[in-house]
Amino acid sequence: MSRAVSRILWGLLLLLLGLTMLATTQGAMHLPLASLWSAGDEGLRQIWLTIRLPRVLLALLVGAALALSGCVMQGLFRNPLADPGLLGISGGASLMVACWLVLPVSVPVLVALYAPMLAAFIGSLAVMVVIYLLSKTAESGLSRLLLVGIAINALCNAGVGVLSWISNDAQLRQLSQWGMGSLGQTEWLTLGVAATLILPASVVIWRVAQPLNLLQLGEEEAHYLGVNVPALQRLLLVCSALLVATAVAISGIISFVGLVVPHLMRIWLGPDHRGLVPGSLLTGAGLLLIADTVARTAVAPAEMPVGLLTSLLGAPWFLWLIFRQRRTARG
Repeated sequence: MSRAVSRILWGLLLLLLGLTMLATTQGAMHLPLASLWSAGDEGLRQIWLTIRLPRVLLALLVGAALALSGCVMQGLFRNPLADPGLLGISGGASLMVACWLVLPVSVPVLVALYAPMLAAFIGSLAVMVVIYLLSKTAESGLSRLLLVGIAINALCNAGVGVLSWISNDAQLRQLSQWGMGSLGQTEWLTLGVAATLILPASVVIWRVAQPLNLLQLGEEEAHYLGVNVPALQRLLLVCSALLVATAVAISGIISFVGLVVPHLMRIWLGPDHRGLVPGSLLTGAGLLLIADTVARTAVAPAEMPVGLLTSLLGAPWFLWLIFRQRRTARG
């Protein structure tokens, strides 16, 4: 990794720290940091500690998880349009979470904390394995992968629709809010559960960044360079599925973060995953933090689902990316 990339990463980290401190003060109620720790209102400090701060930290975790999963998928499939939402991986996770929310299942309390993540992990991993096996066939191409993703998303959305139809009023409201993407139900316990899954997976991906670089040369070349290709592929599949599953189970469907951020970082930092992985992680965290801050302040005291906001921003980028690749292919 070059010194220029290192300087950019340190700059992104400092910028992210500044955005985090700023975001904790913004919302329906403005909470200046200077007044929180003076001899002032204890109620404001409790709002900051129990509501505002955990939500900001969860936005960082979820944004980092989505961007990092997109980075890994684009490297693993060697495809710049690979994304958890476009390929149906988020759809598989959402279907399994909807099953957990609607279908009556009795589990111990400790298991219940991780049950939505486990259900989402099973769904996302199953879809990712299908997509990965398809990407290895000789006749597979970008259009075929996207068509399969569209079909999987349609099936999963139909399944979620059936579950919404048979749900009661409370479950239906929960499914509706969760499906649009929101971080509004954040608690310290939720944040702790997410951190225990996202942080270890992120560390594992960062440690295999160099073998992932070698995988870009092709499986045979990577094997001759000393990479255990099947083991690396399985590891990346599991870690990516875990990141997507945790994000979807907690925040619902938040689209395009996993597509936009890694692609921008690849243009800016280059293809070296030693810089691309931390760059995507930091930028994804910052992007979702900004989006969530706008979502809870733009129409205050009401709140816009952050998933709708990211879709409004990401869809034009996706269209531009498709037309750009088409022009490149013609050239």
